[in-house]
Amino acid sequence: MNVGHLATFSERTASIGRLHTLHSAVVLGGIVFAAAMFGIHTRPAGLLAAVWPANAILLGILVVRRDLPVATSYIGASIGYMLADLVSGGSALSTALLTGANLAGVATGHALYRQFPEADRRLQQPHSVLVLFLICIAASAASGMVGGIANPVLFGKGAFTGWTYWFATELANYLTILPVILSAPAISRHDIPSWLSWRTPAKYPLGPFLPAISLGASVAAALAIGGPGSVAFPLPALLWCALSYRIWTTSLLTLVFSFWILLLITDPRMAPAIDIHSQSAVLSIRLGIALVAIGPLMVASVMAARNELVLQLERLASYDHLTKVLNRRAFQQNARDRIAELGSKGRPFAALMLDIDKFKTLNDTHGHAIGDEMLSAFSEVLRSSVRDSDLVGRLGGEEFGVLLSDCSPEEGTIVAERIRSEFERRAVHIAEGCALSATVSIGMSLACQAGDFDALFSAADAALYRAKNDGRNCIRV
Repeated sequence: MNVGHLATFSERTASIGRLHTLHSAVVLGGIVFAAAMFGIHTRPAGLLAAVWPANAILLGILVVRRDLPVATSYIGASIGYMLADLVSGGSALSTALLTGANLAGVATGHALYRQFPEADRRLQQPHSVLVLFLICIAASAASGMVGGIANPVLFGKGAFTGWTYWFATELANYLTILPVILSAPAISRHDIPSWLSWRTPAKYPLGPFLPAISLGASVAAALAIGGPGSVAFPLPALLWCALSYRIWTTSLLTLVFSFWILLLITDPRMAPAIDIHSQSAVLSIRLGIALVAIGPLMVASVMAARNELVLQLERLASYDHLTKVLNRRAFQQNARDRIAELGSKGRPFAALMLDIDKFKTLNDTHGHAIGDEMLSAFSEVLRSSVRDSDLVGRLGGEEFGVLLSDCSPEEGTIVAERIRSEFERRAVHIAEGCALSATVSIGMSLACQAGDFDALFSAADAALYRAKNDGRNCIRV
């Protein structure tokens, strides 16, 4: 490639980069514009919007998508804010002040979140919700600083009142909307069932949805009974959701609840006791919503950490640390359950008992470190030779067991031979230019309809001894 071609390639690359940057700015500006228009339509006369999702959505996108160009993203977002305010009849002065307040909060939150690792940005640690809370406070305070300037100019009220009102409004919006974006899972129809972590017997098909149903019922009860205390009716259901669902599901349900409250207080037919033009009343409610929203998120975050710890402990208790396959206890327990299940359905299965040939001699000659490498190499062969539905376990020393589900005699023989031949070809490097290989003897037993764990593996063990007596490195059934 000559210099001219390199120059052309460089120019094309730069052109593609500029198009990507422009496209990102346009898309982000469009998202901000749509979210701002939604918020403007919830704005009571002479007050800030009841729900203002634009800032939280913009901050969430900037935190999650760190590949976006920062400068052009803010330019695109600024245009989106200004267009929304101008289209709705705002003056040049109000547009400038409101856009400044919006960007001040987003920029503060963005700058702070850039200092934290990915796990905190995605709410994957127990303390991540606390980080979220503190950053939302800082971002809301920054918006309030500009709001303190805008309030006397736009609404003819005090600067401190403007700061507190802006702060409470922004905090409620950030804490209800931002967690949904930060904790959002990858969108896949196969992942949808896993979003609900509730485990319930099959005879209760609505089990996973009961917490969400209870939330809907509590909201309906609040609407039917009414009164200022009714806004607290859904709290027990929200905590049940936090105990039952993952943090993203909980944050989504909390968002729905919070939006309902924020929109409710602007409708005098639904909340006649609340004077929406009283800044102290609206301020109190919005701060209350912000603090209520943080509770279920904290509970869901702690439960997520607890569930992850339980999984790690279960794995430590069930898997052999060296070979990464099931240990003896876990293999026997899982195999008994699987055999009972397959037997009840009349499906065939096979048991393999496998023993590395002359392993004690190998250990004594080359040392335990080489022996451990040989065990690891053999477990890799085992795991790569069977299906995910099959069970593999280390029963002790150099002895392993395998349970093959839905396996005919011919298929079982093919799998056993694949393991034997693949391990025979596998070599472990013991020194510079030197490698060591070993062989394995395999005993197999088969059951066509029903079987007992002890009888099945005793037969496989007897077949293994025949393989040893017949010269090793072979399979006996």
